[in-house]
Amino acid sequence: MGRPRTPLLDRERITTTALELVDAQGEFSVPQIARRLGVQTGSVYHHVDGRDGIVELLRERVAEGIDVSALDLHPWDEALAAWARSYRAAFAAHPRAIPLLMTSPVRAPRVLEQYERAVGLLLDAGFPLPDVMPVLVALENVVLGSALDLAAPVAMWEITDESAAPRLAEALDAAGDGRADAAFELALAGFLAHARRRLEAYAEV
Repeated sequence: MGRPRTPLLDRERITTTALELVDAQGEFSVPQIARRLGVQTGSVYHHVDGRDGIVELLRERVAEGIDVSALDLHPWDEALAAWARSYRAAFAAHPRAIPLLMTSPVRAPRVLEQYERAVGLLLDAGFPLPDVMPVLVALENVVLGSALDLAAPVAMWEITDESAAPRLAEALDAAGDGRADAAFELALAGFLAHARRRLEAYAEV
């Protein structure tokens, strides 16, 4: 038999299949990927550097949805806010990937490049070097926590007897459908306000 015109296996197909599995069940295995693609498990390993390599391919695929050009905006806080909103949207599209990616070191070159640019943005703005990573990690906590919140049930609080929690029921009604977006913008605004105050304090020293 001649070779198929389209290869049965490549890194793109492996990544797509792994992401489909993660979106469906929050996890993947190499044998599962092989079964879906109709190949032997060993064949998958010819294209990737083991399971960790697939995780990094997933990280790159999800991160493709982040608008890195946002980091070129001015001033620094507008750039960071735009990047954060894009970052949240990219991960909100694949919320089940978050626990998987957050428990594995970042090695993907294209993702490291984003962090390099974000670090440069903060250093150029005047943040001292020891504060740069705490600021970025704090922003990630806001972004990824909110991305997970977007995947939560719309009715996260189920009140069967409103008389038992009347003020909670009123607050939920008043929040409306945009609760997750409003909560993210509130957290982002608070984070940026604190970061600005820290930067102003550095300038006064």
